Amino acid sequence: MRWSFRIGTFAGTEVRVHVTFLILLAAFGWMFHAEGGAAAALDGVLFIVAVFACVVLHEFGHVLTAKQFGIRTPDITLLPIGGLARLERMPERPWQELLVAIAGPAVNVVIGFALLARFGVPALTPGLESMLEIPFGQRLMAVNFTLVIFNMIPAFPMDGGRVLRALLAMVLPYTRATEVAATIGQFLAVLGGLWGLAVMNPILMLIAIFVFMAARGEAQMVQTRFALEGIPLERAMMTDFHVLRAGDSLSDAAAALLAGSQHDFPVLDGNGRLEGLLTRALLFESITKAGSSTPVEEVMLREVPTVPLHYPLREAFQLLRASPIESLPVVAEDQRRVLGLLTAENVGELILIRNAMAGSGR
Repeated sequence: MRWSFRIGTFAGTEVRVHVTFLILLAAFGWMFHAEGGAAAALDGVLFIVAVFACVVLHEFGHVLTAKQFGIRTPDITLLPIGGLARLERMPERPWQELLVAIAGPAVNVVIGFALLARFGVPALTPGLESMLEIPFGQRLMAVNFTLVIFNMIPAFPMDGGRVLRALLAMVLPYTRATEVAATIGQFLAVLGGLWGLAVMNPILMLIAIFVFMAARGEAQMVQTRFALEGIPLERAMMTDFHVLRAGDSLSDAAAALLAGSQHDFPVLDGNGRLEGLLTRALLFESITKAGSSTPVEEVMLREVPTVPLHYPLREAFQLLRASPIESLPVVAEDQRRVLGLLTAENVGELILIRNAMAGSGR
């Protein structure tokens, strides 16, 4: 994810922090400083860091469980709204998705009870004016139990939405289970939005809008996945595309970008083998920082996911959605010669064409 930086790699998953998270820390630090001075600011910032450490452990609950089913998680990004684990794909079997979904909240349950055993229940006296007056460990315990309750709300993108979908998928077709779960999630989002409007809480209203959109997006994504079932990858990939050589300059890449509608360019070595990928965003950024005469090979992405031609289109589309790039190179059996590019735009056009042909009866 752009505007994020890496803080480490654990169990094969890169942990990244988005810059907006630092803004959140600064905002809380200022707020707590205004409330109780430097000591309160330090305590408040450390508490937010501890909360997000629990969020990371929550996400690794998903990561390690998904790994048992052969599903990799390239990275986790810490955002102000929480953690985002980018799984390559969701499990196909409902019971597997159920286990992956509940693994995250289960981690918070374990942390919460461990803190409860160590620090006990906070004494909430009537005269309590600030959360800072509650001992650190007891505050952290309360937050972990709150995270469990919040995440188990049966609405996408919360874990509860995936738990509901998994349970429904045990008795309904997967697409129908997703539609039902998404509808329930949108209904809850509308109720939450009305509640937020009634109490004039803008944060609650924003969360409701986010949940409503996420539910619709999840339903559309699943419909797309199943619409691609059985379609060969070569039917959807772009075969008329421009390539760059490792020694080409960024000005050459800019000329290629302006000459057509292609956004990302495979970069090949002298033997025609894939060396990397130059994206449009990276091209703009690199010209600004390094100049237009800089060779492409100095700025291109080198760790680029690829799929072989025989790869199922549905799985290739899932991999594309899970990757940070917008064009997925399709390679020959030697894994180096590029045969085509798969983009979300091409997949969308393929579905529209198939729907149009089905509607015309031809």
